[in-house]
Amino acid sequence: MPHLIAPSVLAANFGQLDRDVEMLNQSSADWIHVDVMDGRFVPNISFGFPVLQAIQKVAQKPLDVHLMIEHPELYIEQFREGGAEIISVHYEACPHLHRTLQQIKACGAKAGVALNPHTPVSLLSEVIQDIDVVILMSVNPGFGGQKFISNTYQKIRELKALINAKGSSCLIEIDGGVNEENAPLLLSAGADVLVAGSFVFNSQNPTQTIQDLKQITF
Repeated sequence: MPHLIAPSVLAANFGQLDRDVEMLNQSSADWIHVDVMDGRFVPNISFGFPVLQAIQKVAQKPLDVHLMIEHPELYIEQFREGGAEIISVHYEACPHLHRTLQQIKACGAKAGVALNPHTPVSLLSEVIQDIDVVILMSVNPGFGGQKFISNTYQKIRELKALINAKGSSCLIEIDGGVNEENAPLLLSAGADVLVAGSFVFNSQNPTQTIQDLKQITF
């Protein structure tokens, strides 16, 4: 399967959010990545339901919603109603992860789990067959524009081995510091989805940058 590109609107111009989402509609992006932060699970606050609903009104591509929040199980249905087609929760925020995954699927969304850089992929061994997407954080979550953590390549290989061993079909998504230099290495290690925020929206030609990421071979 060709790899997917999911630009993160956290790096978009919020004064012209509809324009930037329309640009993504016209680009070769596959998903639109939406980072939701509560200022508690991570040291930053982004946006919630009103902004998600505003994005949904314009977006013509699946909304890939990444919940960097405490107690995500309290809000799953609202995010689904707000347009989320993929909902990812953090392993570190879910003491009853299997139950939360079932809750996400019950409301009709694909279920994802995100892992912070320090969290080993082996902790997903008992639930990997219930997961549609695993997000490996390649920066510490909370802020855009951070430096890529090189240990991510090894985590991808370990996760791919776990997926194959368990007969899972889940995708590996990389979030943080993705650019044209590390993207081929990420894909060759086994990544399926690349999230890119600052690299896309700070470029001279975001549409071309997305196209360049989409056309990477390895």
